[in-house]
Amino acid sequence: MQVYTPAEVARRTANKYLGVLIAAKYARLLNEFPRTMSETREKKLTTRALEELTDDEGIQYRVIPRLRR
Repeated sequence: MQVYTPAEVARRTANKYLGVLIAAKYARLLNEFPRTMSETREKKLTTRALEELTDDEGIQYRVIPRLRR
């Protein structure tokens, strides 16, 4: 099992908290797609999201500032 440290996550994002939020949202997006049953030991969605986030060609994201009322 691969372990992702906060430093690895923060390397691709502004900080580790933003990295975790991005990975969680991406894992929810992955959950919407149908899974193939060909792999018997498929990785968890959060692990796949963190892998893609820490990959050099990983997830492309954009932070949109929240509008205050």
